[in-house]
Amino acid sequence: MRSIWKGTVSFGLVSIGVKLFSATEEKDVSFHQVRREDGSRIRYRRIAEADGQEVSYGDIAKGFELPGGETIVLTDEDLKDLPLPSAKSVDVLRFVPVEQIDPIYFAKSYYLEPEKNAVKPYVLLRDALETSGMVAVVKVAIRSREQLATLRVRDGVIVMSTMNWPDEIREPAFGFLDDKVDIKPGEKQMADMLVQSLAGDFDPAEYTDDYREALQAVIDAKIEGHEVVEPEAAQPTAGKVVDLMAALRASVEAAKRDRGDAVAQDEPDEPKPAAKKAAATKAPAAKTATKKVPAKKAAAKRAPAKKAAARKTA
Repeated sequence: MRSIWKGTVSFGLVSIGVKLFSATEEKDVSFHQVRREDGSRIRYRRIAEADGQEVSYGDIAKGFELPGGETIVLTDEDLKDLPLPSAKSVDVLRFVPVEQIDPIYFAKSYYLEPEKNAVKPYVLLRDALETSGMVAVVKVAIRSREQLATLRVRDGVIVMSTMNWPDEIREPAFGFLDDKVDIKPGEKQMADMLVQSLAGDFDPAEYTDDYREALQAVIDAKIEGHEVVEPEAAQPTAGKVVDLMAALRASVEAAKRDRGDAVAQDEPDEPKPAAKKAAATKAPAAKTATKKVPAKKAAAKRAPAKKAAARKTA
């Protein structure tokens, strides 16, 4: 890995020299735009709108467009003296419980490696973070942009995760939030059962990017000159699910089968009022039937006695 930034972590009066490394990388399959007939690369040029001439990268500046359409040009000279106190430092502002930070704030993660002469204070901060069970909220400037971030420990290394500012989080103003939705108790119970049947520990190794693997297989087949066979597309289900309860029950049973659990067949539906009434009406008849049973048994006992008497008479 190659470091992308160098600076210091300010922990009280302690300064820790660190290098910044990107902790993640995208594994997506990359393509170039080419001409279909011969695969010739398509290149883009930076063309000025005013006269159509190509502009070199060194002659490009930042432009801020005003509401009236005018543009203010900002050069590197205009931006170099901006007051960014965190330009080369990571200032620890506060230690907070990690559960207080909504994951929506997190943007990108970086590894912090200590400089050779800063290993001891680095380990001191790392151990303090692990002991406290909290994360450090910091400020840092990366690529001329000041950001909030957190410091936490992963596999013995301090990880800095940059964060979005509060005014960068959009408000979920959706209309359905004001609707009153009628959820039946049975539906809620079945949904809870579905959650429990799919519950387990998180193991990231269990999940793979199926699309990327299939795309790579297509590319490999093209390279080897084999015929590319398209997989059969899943057929859409006819109609739409009307019975939410049945769909939830089927989902629970499918989840149990996937986990190898026994599927319970005696999940009762909610009793209907008519069924309850019928059960109540038939109850007395059942009691009457039970009273006749002893009479039959008594008759069965008397039968052998009569036979014995007949034998004696003979």
